[in-house]
Amino acid sequence: MRKRLLATLALSLTAFASLPSLAAPRDDFKVCWTIYAGWMPWGEAKAQGIIDKWAKKYDVTIDVVQLNDYVESINQYTAGQFDGCAMTNMDALTIPAAGGVDTTALIVSDFSNGNDGIVMKGKGKTVADLKGKTVNLVQFSVSHYLLARALETAGLSERDLSTVNTSDADMVAAFNTQDVQNVATWNPLLAEVKSMPDTTEVFNSSKIPGEIMDMMVVNTETLKENPNLGKALTGAWYEMTALMISETPEGQAALVAMAKASGTDLEGFKAQLANTKLFYTPKESLDFVLSPDLPKTMEKIAQFSFDHGLLGEGAPDANAIGMAFAKDVTVGDTNNIKLRFDPTYAQMAADGTL
Repeated sequence: MRKRLLATLALSLTAFASLPSLAAPRDDFKVCWTIYAGWMPWGEAKAQGIIDKWAKKYDVTIDVVQLNDYVESINQYTAGQFDGCAMTNMDALTIPAAGGVDTTALIVSDFSNGNDGIVMKGKGKTVADLKGKTVNLVQFSVSHYLLARALETAGLSERDLSTVNTSDADMVAAFNTQDVQNVATWNPLLAEVKSMPDTTEVFNSSKIPGEIMDMMVVNTETLKENPNLGKALTGAWYEMTALMISETPEGQAALVAMAKASGTDLEGFKAQLANTKLFYTPKESLDFVLSPDLPKTMEKIAQFSFDHGLLGEGAPDANAIGMAFAKDVTVGDTNNIKLRFDPTYAQMAADGTL
């Protein structure tokens, strides 16, 4: 009887300990980013110890990892190798969300205001001159979206030209060859190709302000179960951006370090920042995320994505993936919400409660 009782007790304790709701919260996380003007603060926040400072405050550890290939970074996040990843709004929709990974835009950090552009060599001087030409770009990325929006302004469509998929890691080298005459890309690559002889930027993202957003996204389930991850990342981000605009020797040194890390000098980095509507304060980000324009923009992005077959196999229309916004606003399929713009943590930063 006693053996049976002990066995029963042991079995009960095993079952009790295995209950998901009683599992100890995680305390070790990894997020990734790639070189881009609006994401350089992540690398500098790590170098400055700001990430570790905020992680320690919330009893977690966060490894902020730089990767060299943008699309690969998103693929690794989608596969679960990272808990968060710096990416654009469209890529968040078409890769992790379309792949079934419920994803939250933790920090909407900026929108491109000239940091993405289309550059032609030689005689090409306008978007209309792209007709019949070939454009190298990261296929189905925001560069592709930018190209489609540019063609609209000239009464053209993608049927009027050809595109070649080219990794961002290879873009500058490709444009330096005779075979590649036209590219759509983002900074700092854009600055490099624009600096080459006999080139013209025929369109950039300042013509479509607010449509190409840059974000730090986090797996929704991970964030829900571990809110300290969201608090630490958000606190670290806004401490870093505050330092950038502090007009102190420390702030200047941080800008110089970010410039060097992105392969340019301070003047070049400041030029890239000038083409980035970076939200230096949580209030700026909140104003953008709470705007009624955001859901409308994302519907436009969803339509482009559906037209290019990026919303998953069998998606019936542009509403296949649901998206949730502030104030209980949703668009798309409410039974399939996979992308969320959650202002909770930015609001905490704005309120000074982090």
